[in-house]
Amino acid sequence: MSLIIKLIAGIAGGIVIGLFAPDWLSQLLITFKSLFGQLLFFTIPLLILFFITSGIASLPSKSGKLLGKTLGIAYLSTVTAGILAFFVASLLVPLLEADTRTVTDTATRTLEPFITLEVPPLMSVMSALVLAFIFGLGIASTRAQQLKQLSDQGRDIIELLLVKVIIPLLPFYIAGVFTEMAVAGNVFTTLKTFGVILILAVALHWVYITSMFIIAGIKSRQSPLKLIKNMLPAYFTALGTMSSAATIPVTLQSVRKNNVDDNVANFSVPLCATVHLAGSTITIVSCTIAVIVLHNALVIPSFLTILPFIMMLGVVMLAAPGVPGGAVMSAVGLLGSMLGFGETAIALMIALYMAQDSFGTACNITGDGAIALLVDDSTKK
Repeated sequence: MSLIIKLIAGIAGGIVIGLFAPDWLSQLLITFKSLFGQLLFFTIPLLILFFITSGIASLPSKSGKLLGKTLGIAYLSTVTAGILAFFVASLLVPLLEADTRTVTDTATRTLEPFITLEVPPLMSVMSALVLAFIFGLGIASTRAQQLKQLSDQGRDIIELLLVKVIIPLLPFYIAGVFTEMAVAGNVFTTLKTFGVILILAVALHWVYITSMFIIAGIKSRQSPLKLIKNMLPAYFTALGTMSSAATIPVTLQSVRKNNVDDNVANFSVPLCATVHLAGSTITIVSCTIAVIVLHNALVIPSFLTILPFIMMLGVVMLAAPGVPGGAVMSAVGLLGSMLGFGETAIALMIALYMAQDSFGTACNITGDGAIALLVDDSTKK
């Protein structure tokens, strides 16, 4: 939760500096934003390569049917959640268009960073994704232990970089973004859209949770309300921890209260904590539409255009880092390569996502309980 407080402080501090501080201080923050952005975009392909390779290679090979069912339901759930978010956000967010479309038109002035530095990524995001699947599946098939260790160690190094450097410095990066918007004169329009989209995302989380447990309740012949009530301890724990992994003990207790077989619970809950990020996907897709509305240079995509993005997002979410903000970090590459997001648009995405990360995580692990029920029902049949 301290990260959210720091993020809010970064937004407020950036606005104050952009509106009232001398230009040199604003330029200093904008310079930091520019340099940090280079590190961030350099890291994203490496994150995708090592995390997805390690994730695929680590899947248990002797639990074929149970693994296939769990992964299939988790992926279908994530993609369905993304599609729901797209249709709802596409209908509601453009109602703000009269106010928000002026963001790029009302800029009164701009400040350039003191220093610019180009650090091109080693490979594109799509190259990293394809390479990750080739190596992940290859390692799983050939049991190449040295390559497995290499992917695990690479994952650990990138996670250390995220935990020790990138995540702690994000509030300063976001401060630089909001300083730039305050200098340009369009920061308050952006904040208005922030508030609306955060409320929309949390509302969609609960629509999704309710729908999942209605389906699970019908399948297991139990009351959906009772099932949701049993999952509430896990939901509120996740609000505090902002980590699906840290909530696993409470999630297991809640799932067992819903009469899920112990073996299914012990297998599906830890696996879904890693591969099932439907709540995060809802937020990412909703925020994507909001950021598109904020920028004249971007056009709201059609369903057939957004569907490949959502399907690829579901794949990337399978191995998102288990740290606060890990899901949006994994999605950054897809936003740039598939939807044309630039640095400012991606910075807004990160700020929007991080502001509600605890609610997205809570939705993820509550949905894990519904998936455990569906897998248990399928296994019994």
